Amino acid sequence: MFDDLRDLYQEVILDHGRRPRHGSRLAAFDATAKGDNPMCGDRVQVWVRHDDDGRVAQAGFEARGCAISIASADLMAEVVAGRSDADIRGLADAFRAMARSGEAPDGDAAMDRLRPLAGVHEYPSRVKCATLPWHALLAALDRQGDATSE
Repeated sequence: MFDDLRDLYQEVILDHGRRPRHGSRLAAFDATAKGDNPMCGDRVQVWVRHDDDGRVAQAGFEARGCAISIASADLMAEVVAGRSDADIRGLADAFRAMARSGEAPDGDAAMDRLRPLAGVHEYPSRVKCATLPWHALLAALDRQGDATSE
């Protein structure tokens, strides 16, 4: 069963890496930031548009890099829609912890959606690939403009 789950997760990553659903610049946005991982060449720019209640109405991105980085950006853009900035910060913390440990809390729909990326913990050099879009998103929310995968 473990190999079947790993194969399914790999398919999810490859699918989102090849055909990202949110991989485009937003026509209207109120925050943006770029992320760069100079060690491997991954680059991402994230755009965020908030609604009148201060929640993220939509997130989009453009990325150049590996399938893990692109899939992470795409799944991230999917799960942050409808969330407050504070919720997104908590989700980003949980995602970074999962990327480093492989462990994710059960029962959280967003983390369940992100779970295919938990396997990066087995490859420490790939953790930065998976977390780079999240660093860029947080930089956008903080209006910083740029982020690294540190």
